[in-house]
Amino acid sequence: ADFVLEWQPAVGRAPGAALFRETWEGEEYALLLVLPPQVDAESTARVSRETITVIDTSGSLGGASIFQARRAVPFALDPLQPEDAFNIIEFNSDMTRLFEESEPATARAIERAKIWVDQRRAGGGTNMMPALAAALEPSRESRAVRQIIFVTDGAVGNESALFGLIERELGQNRLYTVGIGSAPNSHFMSKAAETGRGTFTYIGKPEEVAERMGALFRKIASPVFHDLSIDWGVSSVEAWPSRIPDVYMGEPVVVAARLGGGVDEVKLEGRRGDQPVGLTVSLEGGSDHSGVSRLWARRKVAALMDTLHSTGTIDQLSTEVAGIGVRH
Repeated sequence: ADFVLEWQPAVGRAPGAALFRETWEGEEYALLLVLPPQVDAESTARVSRETITVIDTSGSLGGASIFQARRAVPFALDPLQPEDAFNIIEFNSDMTRLFEESEPATARAIERAKIWVDQRRAGGGTNMMPALAAALEPSRESRAVRQIIFVTDGAVGNESALFGLIERELGQNRLYTVGIGSAPNSHFMSKAAETGRGTFTYIGKPEEVAERMGALFRKIASPVFHDLSIDWGVSSVEAWPSRIPDVYMGEPVVVAARLGGGVDEVKLEGRRGDQPVGLTVSLEGGSDHSGVSRLWARRKVAALMDTLHSTGTIDQLSTEVAGIGVRH
């Protein structure tokens, strides 16, 4: 039977990191956990943001799903402050913007948006590309953080083209996908969020909308460690994910790496609000754990499969994936 395991790391008042390692068949592997700090309203400076919410109103979201999607949008609007900006885009066979350009989040604009969303009805096909391209376009209303919330059941047939668009146009945007309904395309939704340096949220039942959307927007309201980069000290390290997401409250980032040789310490750099933050983790301090090499291998295989939509071919990939599978 399926089950959900929920856990929470014990954290301090500053970003931290933990390192686990394994030496396997003469090679060194490492698992790096970047831990968010414990934050509260007093210790976290709010930054202005632009929020683009994309809502799927296609026929595949008929019935309860469109109701859930309409209920989800106010959770994107209510946390906004006058210094923020926002827009809403709906798509089915066609794409429609609430505003031609993002507008400041005044009380009047938010009320207009809620009425507009409540009038949406399910119908037509699922043409995500124009809506996603419109959401990724920069607007005149520039803010410190730009977040795209993509609410859909994920019924899509052109995954490769959509992944390519996200990779090319993401820039400083962050893409958060929200899967609605009983059977969203979880592979597409999770991979789109990973490529977009965001997160995937699944909402299967109407009664889950408030809890899950509330948790999502509490989390992304202020990234506690963002624009993260990792310096392993040598160029031979192969680490996954290659695009490192921001670190959010209560949610550590996990990076798996094959180190090769010559790595003594790992340096992390990023920002907390406007302040630069740096951490150094010694490889000597890492605990030895079995299974780290296998986790790296699984991440490597997943990354290889993701290249099918760009440069890879199935024949080339199957040989490499098979080799990794046999070895690990």
